[in-house]
Amino acid sequence: MKRILQTSFILLNIFIAGLCAAKSYSISANDDLQAVINNAVDGDIVELTKGEYFGNFIIDKPITLSCKENVKINGNHQKDTIRITAKNVSIKNCSIINWGDNLTDMNAGLFIEKTAENIRIENNYLKGDTFGMWLDSTPRATIINNKIQGNLSIRSQDRGNGIHLFNVTEALVKNNKVWHTRDGIYIDTSNNNQLIGNKLHDLRYGIHYMYSYSNRVEGNHTYNTRTGYALMQSKYLTVVNNKSENDSNYGILMNYIVHSEISDNQIINTKQPLGVDGKRDDYGAEGKGFFIYNAHFNTLSNNLISKSDIGIHLTAGSEGNKIFSNYFVKNRQQVKYVANRKVEWSFEKQGNFWSDYQGWDRDVDGFGDEPFEPNDGIDKILWKYPAANILINSPAVQTLRWVQKEFPVLKSPGITDSYPKMKNDFLEQVK
Repeated sequence: MKRILQTSFILLNIFIAGLCAAKSYSISANDDLQAVINNAVDGDIVELTKGEYFGNFIIDKPITLSCKENVKINGNHQKDTIRITAKNVSIKNCSIINWGDNLTDMNAGLFIEKTAENIRIENNYLKGDTFGMWLDSTPRATIINNKIQGNLSIRSQDRGNGIHLFNVTEALVKNNKVWHTRDGIYIDTSNNNQLIGNKLHDLRYGIHYMYSYSNRVEGNHTYNTRTGYALMQSKYLTVVNNKSENDSNYGILMNYIVHSEISDNQIINTKQPLGVDGKRDDYGAEGKGFFIYNAHFNTLSNNLISKSDIGIHLTAGSEGNKIFSNYFVKNRQQVKYVANRKVEWSFEKQGNFWSDYQGWDRDVDGFGDEPFEPNDGIDKILWKYPAANILINSPAVQTLRWVQKEFPVLKSPGITDSYPKMKNDFLEQVK
């Protein structure tokens, strides 16, 4: 009875406000939140005070839902905790928890429908079993400064993604933190969006692109994922100033990516994780900084690839790519190239830096006097027989390299960098 009277008082205030103009008012956990939303006026600010609000709420008008400290909106492990159908809705500073666990029904903490254009989701914390946010064909969404946590007790493939964008256009997804979901940010059939400054860790993929065009990925940081940036079946991507650190499979995977720019990124320590015995765990992790598979007509420049098992692996007919001014530093194997054509990795007399280049720069022009071939016939022997790596700097191997150079008929097709850089100045550029 007390709750009914309190809610009735709130609704009376909303009715009176509706006769005048939109206003801001506070409610408590004793009030019926859905009734308050139903009777709100366009532009109202509904402020939730301390307490736990149970239910599955629908916002069907342009209002702001704002939370004070110690507020939880609890979906009772059913459906979506909040579903937004109206445009110009804002949700700020709320803890949204315990939505349903049905992946087929796309249960989410926040499910945002295509009619909900211009929504703003800011400074919220979400924790649940499936999708944190699902945006379904929503135009011009702004998703800023949210924290999204999955359920670590559930198998990775049975969790949802932190932020899932399907057929979304002109979204800004910025400065969010996502962990323990399946993928951090999944973007499918979505064009002209910006993913900027997000921190994504302990996931399958940090950022996962499928069938999406003309998107910008800038200033993000992934770590402790299986793959930092999984870019697949997409065009016209701009991927700049991102960081991949301690990711185990790939720092950046490019699978059928075309006409894209991949520049100024840092890929550090992409390795198979160590087991309890201090040896590499052999569970399928590949430890590749870049894996380029059937990707064409892209530009890869000014990237740092460092301390990985394999710096860059290029295969499956990936042709027409410009690869120059990158920095390959102390990777266990700098390059793995699987093809039968000669490829030049320099552009307009700008090559790459190779930490294992042993040439000289007698004319002091900043580039080595001799071309560098990071995957000659000797390298291919070392791929096939990894135990032979212990001999990599031995006189015998150096002699074989000399013979290969003097008698090119013995040389197999591979990569040549005709202008290898002598100085690693990457960190000076990004300061």
